[in-house]
Amino acid sequence: MQQSTSYLAEFRCIAGCPERLPLTMQVYRCPKCGDLLEVVHDMEALKGRDAGAWKTLFAERTAQLAYPNNSGVWRKREWIAPHVRDEHIISLSEGLTPLQHVPRYGKQIGLENLWIKQCGLSHTGSFKDLGMTVLVSTVSQLAADGAKIPAIACASTGDTSAALSAYAAAAGLHAVVILPKGKITTAQLVQPLANGALVLAVDTDFDGCMELVAELAERDGVYLANSMNSLRLEGQKTVAIEIVEQLGWQVPDWIVIPGGNLGNVSALAAGFKMLTELGLIDKVPRVCVAQSANANPLYQSFQKGFESFDAIVAEDTAASAIRIGNPVSRDKAIAALRRHNGVVEQASEQELADASARADRAGLFTCPHTGVALAAAEKLIRRGQIAREEQVVVISTANGLKFSEFKTQYHESTLAQVAGPSLANVPTELPREYRKVREAVIRFLEPGD
Repeated sequence: MQQSTSYLAEFRCIAGCPERLPLTMQVYRCPKCGDLLEVVHDMEALKGRDAGAWKTLFAERTAQLAYPNNSGVWRKREWIAPHVRDEHIISLSEGLTPLQHVPRYGKQIGLENLWIKQCGLSHTGSFKDLGMTVLVSTVSQLAADGAKIPAIACASTGDTSAALSAYAAAAGLHAVVILPKGKITTAQLVQPLANGALVLAVDTDFDGCMELVAELAERDGVYLANSMNSLRLEGQKTVAIEIVEQLGWQVPDWIVIPGGNLGNVSALAAGFKMLTELGLIDKVPRVCVAQSANANPLYQSFQKGFESFDAIVAEDTAASAIRIGNPVSRDKAIAALRRHNGVVEQASEQELADASARADRAGLFTCPHTGVALAAAEKLIRRGQIAREEQVVVISTANGLKFSEFKTQYHESTLAQVAGPSLANVPTELPREYRKVREAVIRFLEPGD
């Protein structure tokens, strides 16, 4: 395997403080001003290989099955985590998820060229795997080099806890997850339990869990695994790179992405920035961040031209993973939206549930967070902000199978804040009589049904 040690990267403050910190340092905020950090790569060294050579290298690795090139993250390791030595990579074959063309649903909502980036078709069922492989690999290397790290910990509304627990188990490291009690799905809860993590269900919301994890990191030296740790965003930026690569190194007109803690849109923009600086693309897409109307602080800030940002207390939403009222990465996200001529849209519970159901009727099986993004895209199309002929990629962040309760409640018409779901579908119970079965089939096949 080719080593990445000829390339360098470091933490730097997003506010411009002069500190340059190694990626192996256990630090999450600038020690001078307290702002967030970002990973900055040695771009001059990376430019030593031209755009065509990078494309060739990535294509060669894609054709291989040898570890770690079976990972969508690590086959681009020079761009992501050059500080991690090959022997410490902890990979579960993450990434390389399909970019799925959905023409039937696209036609229904007035779009000719709609694609879904299926990030939920990853090992633990969400895009969180992409960042967690980088973070846990870093901790694995630190531990091997003698660092005393008692555990890796995260606050989570479900998917982060699953990813952390799986990768920590693969590395033989302790994982601690703090979840808001009663606010995640059964599937999301059982994943960290199955992987042997310490799961703490706390009577608070995500923001309260985040405060507790940050305090554990500061006082007790646990390694913080939430997206305020910029290493997570390095893995997640491969979503942007994969989309462009899967479109034949072409850039879509729009990307629509659900937003909660807002690290994902920051990562997306970082990926496009690197592609542009290294000459692999010559433009960037517009970006829409989609939020639940019950957890919409970025949307409210956007309505004021980002002149101010006020944290809120997020209310209940079926899109539980983005029920966040005080997102850590808000400044990074706002900067990303400005670079991408971006917008922020919101979706009500009715809108997200119906959009998810419409997409399912075209062969998908979408999580509620993807439903938020689809509903936002539908609104932009109706308003003419997205033109019929434009190419749009919607980021599906998680596997719909993790949200079976959401689906069941929709079709049983018991989903909170959703009155009269327009596409509800329930079993028709019949006796064992051919005539009645035949009549039901004929009714189903009648025109207009």
